[in-house]
Amino acid sequence: MIQHPLIAQLAEVIRRQWQAGLTLEPYPLPADLGYVEGHLEGERVQIQNLCYQSTHFRKLHLELAQVGGNLDILHCVMFPRPEYDLPVFGTDIVAGRGQVSAAIVDLSPTRGDHSLPPAYVTALTALTPSPFEQPRPLPPWGDIFSEFCLFVRPVNEPEQQRFVDYVAQILKLHCQNALASAPLAPAQAQQHQSQQSYYCRQQQQNDKTRRVLERAFGNDWAERYMSTVLFDLPQA
Repeated sequence: MIQHPLIAQLAEVIRRQWQAGLTLEPYPLPADLGYVEGHLEGERVQIQNLCYQSTHFRKLHLELAQVGGNLDILHCVMFPRPEYDLPVFGTDIVAGRGQVSAAIVDLSPTRGDHSLPPAYVTALTALTPSPFEQPRPLPPWGDIFSEFCLFVRPVNEPEQQRFVDYVAQILKLHCQNALASAPLAPAQAQQHQSQQSYYCRQQQQNDKTRRVLERAFGNDWAERYMSTVLFDLPQA
């Protein structure tokens, strides 16, 4: 699968940071959903999933998808184990016909009051990137995102590189904070589990993703993929 250069670059950044900053173990995806192929309006659809887990993260998911030669997608989420006071890291890039139409990165809160841990607030305030020329509005279900969410359409190669560099900084920060975190009390962990479940349910409302999957693979398959691979709920 030959991806858009920006997607290939960010995928490599993510893989290297995971390998350098975390002790990874395989995550048991359903056997038929690690790599899948379908067709959409005569175009070949390919989806490749890489999944791991670690002491602090119940699931580290990197998805690379391609629709013919017209659409490339990178989707990445790091779901923390609820017993740690960690936000959900997420980043996506959508590139069509060589142009990047959307790029988003966030550390989404999992605390009951929808706040980020103070160490994250301090670090993210210091890391705030220069403004991008074309910011994009969040979707209607986007109340899961933090005040630091960056959602843009990079208009040129310098903005694309600035986005990747910013994601790399956030990813390194997140892995470092995870390794330094201690388990929460059960009552606090339950709150984090509830908020992470809400995050997953809101993401499952992403109609754009769901429509593409339904058209390529059918409604039942799309529902299963959304609820078991992309945004599965944390178990008690």
